[in-house]
Amino acid sequence: MDLNGRSAIVTGGAGGLGAACVHRLAEIGVRTVVFDLHEGRAKELADSIGPTAAAVGGDVNDDEAVAAAISAAQALGTLSLVVNVAGGGAAGRTVARDGTPHDKATFVRVMEMNAIGTFNVTRLAAAAMAGNEPTEDGERGIVVNTASIAGLEGQAGQLAYGAAKAAILGMTLPMARDLAPVGIRVCAIAPGTMGTPLMLSAPDTLKNRLVETIQFPRRMGRPEEFALLVESIARNPYLNGENIRLDGALRFPPK
Repeated sequence: MDLNGRSAIVTGGAGGLGAACVHRLAEIGVRTVVFDLHEGRAKELADSIGPTAAAVGGDVNDDEAVAAAISAAQALGTLSLVVNVAGGGAAGRTVARDGTPHDKATFVRVMEMNAIGTFNVTRLAAAAMAGNEPTEDGERGIVVNTASIAGLEGQAGQLAYGAAKAAILGMTLPMARDLAPVGIRVCAIAPGTMGTPLMLSAPDTLKNRLVETIQFPRRMGRPEEFALLVESIARNPYLNGENIRLDGALRFPPK
């Protein structure tokens, strides 16, 4: 899709991966809504880009906040791209070493932040994009969701996070099939260990351990590399229904 002059929504847009996407989209002429729970950070980022960006604060599971993000994007241009980055995790084993069972409320919260939030934004944004004028190929929009390789090979202690990211990976093909009649493509990215500001602030001993099983290049992924893959998915009209790893050939050890 020719993205110039179109608009996008990036959920979790004020965070590490999300902010990299916002910057990259601005560079290639996409007008972008920074949709984030942290409204102040979202506004600061949008203001730094200028009039081609807007900020909306709110939760991805709040239908009114999602509607506000859609309206803001439509005011900027033809909403044609949704990048779902918002999410989060919590550590916890099915049964802890002291015999305590995993907290059910924590599991539900992680599923809501990741899988249900991704579903909620997509269902509402896709309904809006379905009304777009189609391209020559009949394309009306693109959805890029963010999973994790934890959804494929989650480590001990990643039960809730791994399950939530696996759910996002599991949405990709049925969602692509659902949205094919209205010309909306769907792909998901499964990043490995990414060098977000949070990860880069970790102690060197932890960072070294995190990269030791990455094959090449033996370093954390850069948020800008995530953003480049989002751009590639958006530009390539034959990419659809795919879960794409972005991990330097990393395979998580069991723990």
